[in-house]
Amino acid sequence: MNFTLRQLTYFTALAKQRNFGRAAATCNISQPALSVQIRALETEMGGPLVERRSRDVVLTRLGRDVLARATDVLSAAARLDAVARERASRVLSLGLIPTLAPYLLPGVLAGLRARDLEQQVEVREAKTALLLEALASGDIDAAVIALPSATLGLVETPLFEDRFLLAGSRPRLSALGAEVETLRPDDLKSSQLMLLEDGHCLTDQALEACGRTRQGGGINMGASSLGTLARLVQAGFGFTLMPEIAAAAECDALDDVELRRFRTPEPARTIALVRRASSEDADWFDDLAGLLAQTGDAIIAPLRAVSPSDMSDLTATAP
Repeated sequence: MNFTLRQLTYFTALAKQRNFGRAAATCNISQPALSVQIRALETEMGGPLVERRSRDVVLTRLGRDVLARATDVLSAAARLDAVARERASRVLSLGLIPTLAPYLLPGVLAGLRARDLEQQVEVREAKTALLLEALASGDIDAAVIALPSATLGLVETPLFEDRFLLAGSRPRLSALGAEVETLRPDDLKSSQLMLLEDGHCLTDQALEACGRTRQGGGINMGASSLGTLARLVQAGFGFTLMPEIAAAAECDALDDVELRRFRTPEPARTIALVRRASSEDADWFDDLAGLLAQTGDAIIAPLRAVSPSDMSDLTATAP
């Protein structure tokens, strides 16, 4: 059956007005156009819906049955439309990679709530590949990832640079001696390196920065979070590359864990907000990007203010 909501709307107007001319005026169409649509609906329903008289119409038995159900259908359609409109304007589905979500979300969610108390946010935390799949399928509206995305059809807005710091226990860092002041990531080739489990883009970036491979010796990729990495480092199992965005949250409260900056140019990752290029109304995207950039900068700025000579006190200075 191929009747349309428009035909049902015209029919309910005709039933209410009991006249083709008045019904057409109510629907803002011509009388002939209304008549054509009513005829088409009658064809779909298998019989006349109204008895046509010179000045008015009377519903047939079939017409009364159709009217009752048409009212239900149109009411349900109106409710569905309201849900869709409310969701589009109030619900934001945002994905973040695990090495960013715990640190950015508190400030971002607070910022969104301050701007709009009715704003609803659905958060998905997942590795980059899964977020890009969810973005492509329309399950999420945008994602916060580390570039490059290596994906066509996306709009990418860089937010901030997240530099990598060397995290290690005091004994391990002391063992590096004066070398630690001019350290480059590839100087760690002979050191035990603790990294996140495979699938995290941060692991790939750390391996590349240090000139290491998964198959090389001294690589441990068993951790599922930066918090676990920090505690492995505290226990003296090796070094790790800790992003600035996570440094204070994961290392500040741990005894015997210290951070050092690498010699310029420091290894880093670029954090970006991405969306489908086909997404409509980019104003929300630009506003969200601004809030994310502001939140990230607020976390990182205190770390950047610490001079290299005071790096042993870096986490204590961070908020």
